[in-house]
Amino acid sequence: MTGPSEGDTLAARVRQRIASAAAPVTPAAIVSAVRAEPTAAVLGDTAVLRMADQVHDDLVGAGPLAPLLADPEVTDVLVNGVRVWVDRGRGLHQVAVPLGTVDDVRRLAQRLTASAGRRLDDGSPYADARLPDGTRLHAVLPPVATDGPYLSLRTFRQRPFTLDELVSRGTVPRPVAPVLSAVVAARLAYLVTGGTGSGKTTLLNTLLGLVPVTERIVLVEDAAELHPRHPHVVGLQARTANVEGSGAVGLTDLVRQALRMRPDRLVVGECRGGEVVDLLAALNTGHDGGAGTLHANAPSDVPARLEALGMLGGLPRPALHAQVAAALQVLLQVRRSAEGRVLESVCLLLPEGPDRLVTAVPAWVRGRGPDLAAPALAALLRERAVPVPPVLTEPWPGSAGPR
Repeated sequence: MTGPSEGDTLAARVRQRIASAAAPVTPAAIVSAVRAEPTAAVLGDTAVLRMADQVHDDLVGAGPLAPLLADPEVTDVLVNGVRVWVDRGRGLHQVAVPLGTVDDVRRLAQRLTASAGRRLDDGSPYADARLPDGTRLHAVLPPVATDGPYLSLRTFRQRPFTLDELVSRGTVPRPVAPVLSAVVAARLAYLVTGGTGSGKTTLLNTLLGLVPVTERIVLVEDAAELHPRHPHVVGLQARTANVEGSGAVGLTDLVRQALRMRPDRLVVGECRGGEVVDLLAALNTGHDGGAGTLHANAPSDVPARLEALGMLGGLPRPALHAQVAAALQVLLQVRRSAEGRVLESVCLLLPEGPDRLVTAVPAWVRGRGPDLAAPALAALLRERAVPVPPVLTEPWPGSAGPR
């Protein structure tokens, strides 16, 4: 067996051998290069393959970060200079990862960015990129990154959770799971809302897997993050401008294209601009059952957030509220807690007051059970011939008794 330093030396020689060869960097080529080293003769097959994996990660993968990105429990990997922090769903904690020097981290960031066809250098010191395995990368170089380089990597589970799995993990309380299924079955339009890293994409992925197999889902996303377990899904992804500043394709354009693709369910992965106007227009013209995600710290913040986005799309406040009242019915608020990511509440978007401005009224709240809008949600389900889950007919705080 070789010691750690000798193994690192062997890996460095293999990397040099691969770099000087004209052949493509394939797993087979790396294994051949490892076996061509004189000291590799003492290595068994398992050690050779392990060394080949290490060299592959160093050349075309995430290098020392690869094991973290491969961990199914890890959702975020953050690099501050040469320090590494990870989130496994319960908050950040620092881990020991041998990244080398800040120059090594800079080269790693540039290589990862280049693998996604983006540029990262002194002239362009920050970049967003989507790595070949689906990982989302944001990188910033000094001097913009005052103590950097900084890397932020968001991983995505290759196989979405089922609803039963979310129940078993504590994300969704068991009595509320039928409510989520009923919302999808009734073709109610919904938004999954919450803060950054709260699990919005995870929950939306799961719910899209409940869509009947006879329906076609069209996804519109800024970065392709949704991969629902469904046999008929097509996706459209926004494109940023090239170095000349041309060629950009935004979400607004993609929503309009999606409407020509016969969607049974139109999904906007994250509403963050004027595309919300086109989404609302689509949901008001026969495309019910649509969905999306929206950044909001609380359900009560959602109407104001939609107002701001509507103004970006040129929609006045009264018109925006009228469109929302007609197009969207349900909010699913998620948050990140010490126990993990959880469904916090199920709300209805209801017009109230003389101005008919939309407000988020809770139908179910974690820790309290059914709430004020539970009868209204039950009525919506009955109108669409969907059985009402028992949790919506239980007494709610302040009610006179069962309904």
